[in-house]
Amino acid sequence: MKKVQYKWLALSATSLGLLLGIMTGTALLIALPNVAEGLKAPMIIIIWVLMSYMLATTVLVPSIGRVADMIGRKRLFVLGAAIFTIASLFAGMSQTGIELLIMRIIQAVGGSLMMANSTAIVTDAFPKGELGMALGINGMVLAVGSAFGPIIGGLLTTAIGWRWIFYMNVPFGALVTVWAWIQIKDIAPIPKGEKFDWLGAISFTSGLFFLLYALTEGGFGGWTSPIVITFFVLAAILIPLFVYIESKVKYPMLDLRLFKTRIQVFAYSSNLMNGIARGALMFLLIFYLLGIKNMDPFTASIYLIPFAVAMMIMAPISGRLSDKYGSRVLSSLGLLITGIGLLGFALFTRVDMSLAEIIIWGTVVGFGSGMFNSPNTNTIMSMVPPDRRGIAAGTRTMMNNAGSLVSIAMAFAILSSGLTPQAMDALFIGAQIGGKGIFVDTFISDLRFAFFLSFIISIGAAVISYMRGPTPIWKDASLESNKTSKANAR
Repeated sequence: MKKVQYKWLALSATSLGLLLGIMTGTALLIALPNVAEGLKAPMIIIIWVLMSYMLATTVLVPSIGRVADMIGRKRLFVLGAAIFTIASLFAGMSQTGIELLIMRIIQAVGGSLMMANSTAIVTDAFPKGELGMALGINGMVLAVGSAFGPIIGGLLTTAIGWRWIFYMNVPFGALVTVWAWIQIKDIAPIPKGEKFDWLGAISFTSGLFFLLYALTEGGFGGWTSPIVITFFVLAAILIPLFVYIESKVKYPMLDLRLFKTRIQVFAYSSNLMNGIARGALMFLLIFYLLGIKNMDPFTASIYLIPFAVAMMIMAPISGRLSDKYGSRVLSSLGLLITGIGLLGFALFTRVDMSLAEIIIWGTVVGFGSGMFNSPNTNTIMSMVPPDRRGIAAGTRTMMNNAGSLVSIAMAFAILSSGLTPQAMDALFIGAQIGGKGIFVDTFISDLRFAFFLSFIISIGAAVISYMRGPTPIWKDASLESNKTSKANAR
């Protein structure tokens, strides 16, 4: 029997870890009204149960990526799977909204440890000519989790209760932990004598947290509240301080060389802008389906599946094509196609919009997203040396998640004029079905404006994505082929 090559074993472990994280989040989205009722928790706590995971992972992954570059990726990935699994058990046992919120934050620590390392582990294992394909398979797994998470969440919540959304993670998470421990290897070179940049990590993590919290809270509760203004000021101080620190220390937390080449800057920037353009799409469509089409949350989630299926189909195809033909055209075309889908929603969203139209435009956006993600990630990861892949992957994840948070905050700010505060909170967690508290004409107008703004941002991202220069050659790039070939020969 032919021995399975290490690269496929590494890909299987990281894909299972990604599936574990994404499926829990999308399943929970459907169950939030039941969670609120079961725990007798106020609306704001339930909202933060959902948002805290994204906020925490966004803030943590860059620092974790840097640690992984210094000490190895395997132990951190395995630790992350174990933490996620244990936190899931206690999340299912939560008796109050605060307890569940704390467990979700702990889950986010585990998820961050997996997310910060999965892309780097795959990049270590695959040669450059196959990396796009491998990253495309990772993207396909993410789409599968997005598509089937709501269905699983709805079925579990209806049949045996929302707590089983978390309990199902225990055997699944244990499998991921054991499989990753057995199969993943540390094959990238670990630098000797480097020290962790605590000042840089603290200033960056704090500054990013203050910025994203202020953006999120501003979208929910208004931009003039004292805490929002204070956090914006703190972010404006800490983020420039972080840049100054990184320019002075010998071993920076974030290697600024990642942003000194045009191709990397534009790849990262288009990744951020894609997150801003597309991050709120699911929420906007669920708002529309619940508030205008009078659907229940589970039925509404069914109409989001074509988006995920289109992305699932396209991600591995575009990844493989990027291995052969490069990423510039594919990434840019993917953003243009995403923009066309968003423009379709902007032009044709109305009270009597047919469900077929929703499926068509959602499929177009999913097709474009799948075409963009794998090639763009291939660009970012294939041009960094092995000992900087952790921070490169962490920075990519941070920018994508930060873009999504900004997108959601932006959408909430735009839609607030067409909703009462109670209706807005209820729509966010799927607790409202029907138009109560919705000023329909204003809501539809705001919804179309939000889609149109997302379209403009997506087109801008496509332009930036296309404005790439030649791929630079790092000094230690030669180490990669040697390490990869040795690993794959084992």
